[in-house]
Amino acid sequence: MSAYESNEEIQIFREYLRIPSVHPNIDYEPCVEFLRRQASDLDLEFRVEYPKTEKKPVVILTWIGTQPELPSIILNSHMDVVPVFEEFWTHKPFDADIDENGKIFARGSQDMKCVGTQYLGALRYFKRNNIQFKRTIHATFLPEEEVGGVEGMRDFIHTDSFKKLNAGFSLDEGIASPTDTFNVFYAERSIWHIQFEIPGNPGHGSLLLKNTAGEKLEKLLNRFIEFRDSQVKRLAENPDLLIGDVTTVNVTQIHGGVQSNVIPPEFKMVIDARLALDVNHAEFENMIKKWCEEAGEGIKFDYEQKQPKVEATKTDKSNPYFTAFKSAIDELGLDIKLQVFPGGTDSRYLRGVGIPAIGFSPMNNTPVLLHDNDEFLRADVYLKGIEIYKKIISNIANLD
Repeated sequence: MSAYESNEEIQIFREYLRIPSVHPNIDYEPCVEFLRRQASDLDLEFRVEYPKTEKKPVVILTWIGTQPELPSIILNSHMDVVPVFEEFWTHKPFDADIDENGKIFARGSQDMKCVGTQYLGALRYFKRNNIQFKRTIHATFLPEEEVGGVEGMRDFIHTDSFKKLNAGFSLDEGIASPTDTFNVFYAERSIWHIQFEIPGNPGHGSLLLKNTAGEKLEKLLNRFIEFRDSQVKRLAENPDLLIGDVTTVNVTQIHGGVQSNVIPPEFKMVIDARLALDVNHAEFENMIKKWCEEAGEGIKFDYEQKQPKVEATKTDKSNPYFTAFKSAIDELGLDIKLQVFPGGTDSRYLRGVGIPAIGFSPMNNTPVLLHDNDEFLRADVYLKGIEIYKKIISNIANLD
C-alpha cells in the first residue's frame, strides 16, 4: 500500500482518473458531475456551456477577483482521453492503481487530467487560507481536444459566453520531461491534413498502361518523402533544433484498389503536415500544387484541416503575463526550456483570437507516456505540481 493513498489531493485526482471519458462516443456527464462537486466544495461559481451540442459540454468554474474589470486568467484543461489497448497494460487503465513506488497508472494521468485537478488543488489551498486575487480566475474543462477541439474550444471561442470571460491569458497543457528541466510551450505549428485524389487509367493488372494512378501516387509520394528527409537532416545537423522547430510530413492513409489483378482508377492519400513557424503558408501550398502537376494530370487535393498561421505568445518583457509566469519559475528555482509544441492543443485557438497562452505541465523527471500504454504519473511529482501552480497562479492572478 502506498503512503500517498490517504492524501486528499491524490484521492481527488484518482477519482477523476476513474471516469472513462475515452474516445469514441464519450459520455461527459460523469466528468460534469465530478466538477460540479468540486465547485461546490471550493465555493466556486459553476456553469456548463454547450457551444455545439448537449453531448459536448464546456465546464467553467469561476472565482471572481477583487478587481473583476481586469482581464481574467484561464486555467484550461480537457476532459477527454485517447483510446486504450488494455491488453498491453499491466494495470487496468481506468482503475487508477497506485503502486508501492507511488506511480499512479491510468489513461489521462499525464494527458491531462492531472493538470485539471492540480489547478483545483492550488485553488483549494487559496480558498482554505482566505487568499484572494485581483483577477478573476476561470478553470475551464473542455471536451474533444483529443480530436482537434472540434465541438470544443474551436467553437467555444466564438460564443458570447467565451467573450464574457474577458480572458487575458491562459495556462494549458505541456508535456512531461524525463530530465530536471521543465518544458514550457509558447507556440504551435500549423496542422494541415491534406487529402489527395489521384486518378489514372484503369485496366488489367497484366498490362503496362500509361498514366496509372499508382505511377502518379509514387511520384507525389516521393516528393513528400524527399521533403521529409530534408527536415530529418535539419534536425540531425543542428542540435539546437527540436521537433517543433521543423516541418513534419507523414503519410497517414492510402486507399484504393478493388482486387489484385485490376489497376484501379484512383488512389487516395492523406498527408499529416505540421508547418513550422518560419514557413510561408502560401509558398508551401504552391509547392504542393507544383508537385501535383509534376506527378501527372488530374490530381486534386483538399483539406480535412488547414490551420492558419497563428502568432506565437511573446516570451519577453512586452508580455506581462509571461513575465509574471517566469518570475514564479525563477522564485521556485526551476529550470525551463522554451519550445514550440510538437502537436496541437486548445491553446492554438486561444492564440488565434489574440489571447496569449502558455503550455506547461509540471512533470519533470518523468518519462513521456501521453497516449502510451501504462501511462502513469508519480504521486510526489503530482503533489509538487500543485505547489508550483500555487506560485504561478498567485503571480499572474495578482498582476496589475
